[in-house]
Amino acid sequence: MIKKGTKIYIGMATCGLAAGGQEVYDSFVSKLGKKESNVQLIPTGCIGVCSREVIVDVEVPGMNRVTYEKVKPEMVEKIISEHLEKDQPVNEWVFGQSGDKKVYPGIEMYQDLPMFKNQVRIVLRNCGSIDPDKIEDYINAGGYKAIKKALKMGQSAVIAEITKAGLRGRGGAGFPTGKKWDIALQQKSGQKYFICNADEGDPGAFMNRSTLEGDPHAVIEGLIIGGYAIGASKGYIYCRAEYPLAVKRLHLALEQAREKGFLGKKILGSDFDFDITVKEGAGAFVCGEETALIASIEGERGMPRPRPPYPAQSGLWGKPTNINNVETLANIPYIINEGGEKFASFGTEKSKGTKVFAITGKIKNTGLVEVPMGITINDMIYKVAGGMATKKKFKAIQVGGPSGGCVTAALGDTKIDYESLVSVGAIMGSGGAVVLDEGNCMVDTARFFLEFTKSESCGKCAPCRLGISQMLSILNRICEGKGKPEDKVALVQIAETVKGASLCGLGQTSPNPVITTLRYFEKEYDEHINEKKCKAGICAELLRFEVDETICKKCGICVKQCPAQAIQGGAKTLAKIDKSKCTKCRKCIEACPFCAIY
Repeated sequence: MIKKGTKIYIGMATCGLAAGGQEVYDSFVSKLGKKESNVQLIPTGCIGVCSREVIVDVEVPGMNRVTYEKVKPEMVEKIISEHLEKDQPVNEWVFGQSGDKKVYPGIEMYQDLPMFKNQVRIVLRNCGSIDPDKIEDYINAGGYKAIKKALKMGQSAVIAEITKAGLRGRGGAGFPTGKKWDIALQQKSGQKYFICNADEGDPGAFMNRSTLEGDPHAVIEGLIIGGYAIGASKGYIYCRAEYPLAVKRLHLALEQAREKGFLGKKILGSDFDFDITVKEGAGAFVCGEETALIASIEGERGMPRPRPPYPAQSGLWGKPTNINNVETLANIPYIINEGGEKFASFGTEKSKGTKVFAITGKIKNTGLVEVPMGITINDMIYKVAGGMATKKKFKAIQVGGPSGGCVTAALGDTKIDYESLVSVGAIMGSGGAVVLDEGNCMVDTARFFLEFTKSESCGKCAPCRLGISQMLSILNRICEGKGKPEDKVALVQIAETVKGASLCGLGQTSPNPVITTLRYFEKEYDEHINEKKCKAGICAELLRFEVDETICKKCGICVKQCPAQAIQGGAKTLAKIDKSKCTKCRKCIEACPFCAIY
């Protein structure tokens, strides 16, 4: 007999749906049948471990909440018969547990596992625990209390609380949010606008998307509070059209908020009028820059404008406008409810609170994490992300998206905060983090990110339009084995010009991958240019398929992995490649944990 009040949470964000979340949900409905009256099925957002979806949480009254990973429809019947009816979890499917040990009732909940234990979830506080399509779930979790409190506090007091919290913009620049709001409040105008920037464009980044899919009302409430604080009557959420689920949930959430009196005329009986429109962007990376975003909302081509005047002075249709991104606004209800001091208790002296990262690359736990500011790079990689997924050593981390910097593993004790990252040549950015190992070529990595920024440059200013193309052309030459010693000097000179003379942040930060790889991995550039050698075995034109005898550990791994049997050697014997048999499939290069084959 299934206990009344049992809850089953099913991951149905984009990652969960892609893994079969809807099919799992439908299977529960089908298999439960009449028993469903005792069970509440709750579709939820992403908890951050996208590679483990479909995630299913089972919560039986009076017992621990148990989380299953990689759930398929065919697994549902056993979860019902064993766990729900007999109170015995299916051990081998439990998240983070070994299938050969008895885990119940002393089972660890996923929140107690190392990946989650070292996180502080403020922005992601409700993701995975509420139904994002039900405003009642958000209200029951404490939602919309903050706007009620803010309306009683008054505009200046709200801004003072945000200032006390030390919240800085999470879109990349890190400008103090309280100061930004105060500047907008001081502007004298009959019409002001407040825009939520949800135009997340970094490759591999999905922090904003997951927040909007898992907890849209938190962002909406933050936007309403911001609108009240600066005296705006109209808000926009600029969300890229490539996020259809986020857009769908935003529209539904806005309808629900209007029905409950949180949006519209005289909100909650006050004199405050505010409504929100969703504007879908066409996917231009440059529209993440606030003046280009404004131009797009106005119906113009998304291109940046010179500043000053700043948007707070003359923004949307020439009116005072404030812009914050999704993550910044999702923090606001927490700060108003819990107080600025509590928020400021997390982080460092100049970088308060937490930061959400989409961390990917050569690590065990890829996905979404929220860590306190001030955590070190090493701790985020090894304590949160579970360490390296390959046998090759941690080499570098690209922080800050395509315009971020590649920080060497030797600087792994660097704190993740705005000032510390800038000091090593990186930026916080919106929260992209790519972990690289010894199998990655840093010259090729710089080339990869430059290819992206080149394709996304709007072309309005010459330094960005021409400079990025010139740097990319040089990097292509180097990776093809046609580099010259003077190329390094040219790269630095062009990078400095682009950085200093570009109109907007896209151009100003685009040289960072080049500058940091030259700074920390100059030896690799020299090997490419002078020795025509790519030690990582990535640049195809430079591959020789030879064994470096000074590095080879005589382990025989490459011998076992070669499908053409072109490698001779074995335990305690140097490997040797017979080029007449070699098919250049790269299996040996990928398998060697010591990067001894190039």
